[in-house]
Amino acid sequence: MTSKHYVEDNNLSIAWIKALQLVSAPGKKEVAPLVVSITEFDENGRPRESSAIRTLIDDLLVSEGMQSVETVASTIFPFRMWNSEAERSELFARYFAILPKLRKASSKNKHGIYFERMISGGPQANSNQLDFVINAYLSRDGVRRSIFQIGIFDPAVDLTMSAQRGFPCLQHVTFAPMADSLLSVNAFYATQYMVERAYGNYLGVCRLGQFVAHEMHLKLARVTCYTGIAQCEIGKGKLEEILSMVDPS
Repeated sequence: MTSKHYVEDNNLSIAWIKALQLVSAPGKKEVAPLVVSITEFDENGRPRESSAIRTLIDDLLVSEGMQSVETVASTIFPFRMWNSEAERSELFARYFAILPKLRKASSKNKHGIYFERMISGGPQANSNQLDFVINAYLSRDGVRRSIFQIGIFDPAVDLTMSAQRGFPCLQHVTFAPMADSLLSVNAFYATQYMVERAYGNYLGVCRLGQFVAHEMHLKLARVTCYTGIAQCEIGKGKLEEILSMVDPS
């Protein structure tokens, strides 16, 4: 399902191309707003992907000197650090231990990293927002669902007059437990680059949803990314092979 502002698909790779087709359509370089919803996951909560599309986007990112899909996705959820058989506290401890190195690894991390913001900044009783949300859900039946959200944008830090900042484009994430033990995840972006960021962002939010669904003993059913302004930041001529892989009709 696709309209001028909305894409829905059961495959992450195809959803991304359909979204890119909208943003790079003749006469366009951006779409405001853009909503992309991914609707199918395997028994472990992993999104469906096309290996051919994933290879093409990663090759393009390398050729443009941009961050890989995996690098972008890991800023939202450090998938390779997660052991689903271990307590989630182990993941948080491992991440905090390596955080100083992550901050130094790229100048793009100087203002913070998304997962870092997710596991900090919460209430005094539990400053780890992500852990607070999971604990709240598991604490009892009937917890108000509006509590299941984590904030990333910090006005005290992020409201600046800088011409370029780059972080955080992701503003907040909500988790919506539904009937039949299903979980829907919603991520809200102010702006988003469709080539360097969008695919990795979609993958990272899906992996975050996979983690939260696992911890809440739910099944991940839908991941939706809402973007205020989605931009095509490179020349359209470089995207022809990728765009041609999916029929835009």
